[in-house]
Amino acid sequence: MSFTYDAVGATRENLAACPPGFHPLHVRTRIGEGQEVFRRAAEAVLTWELHRALGVGIDAGADRAAPDVDVTVTLAGLIKAPCRIVWAVEEPRRAGWAYGTLTGHPESGEEAFVVDRTGDGTVWLTVAAFSKGAKWYARAGGAATRGLQHAYARRCGAVLRKLCAGLPED
Repeated sequence: MSFTYDAVGATRENLAACPPGFHPLHVRTRIGEGQEVFRRAAEAVLTWELHRALGVGIDAGADRAAPDVDVTVTLAGLIKAPCRIVWAVEEPRRAGWAYGTLTGHPESGEEAFVVDRTGDGTVWLTVAAFSKGAKWYARAGGAATRGLQHAYARRCGAVLRKLCAGLPED
């Protein structure tokens, strides 16, 4: 399967990247503070635990996010959304990945999930994307579809914060 958009990897250097004709999404959520919170959050993002905790079906070609790994996301048991990891990063203060949509996905575009630890020790999750409807029902949904994408991104932050709750902060 091939990607359904041209700007493959655009979110790697600039999470706010949004090619012409696409709709941007950028949601940043405070998860907590400290190295242990960062470590736990990064692991949950890199191993699909966050997505599974959201109740999203994940069928991935590997246990960890890595470039060229194919992932099929299943929503409500009905919608299958094939994707491929376009980049991944695992650094001392930044970890995450982005996937791009493949043929058959209801949307066209890219979505990134990145955990970072700022200089003051605060741990953040950023969910950033650019997309547009690829299937008729995604296009027909218009603003409602984008509203659901924003709600999903906010829920990612809330769920990750719960996964990291109770960890020592330094």
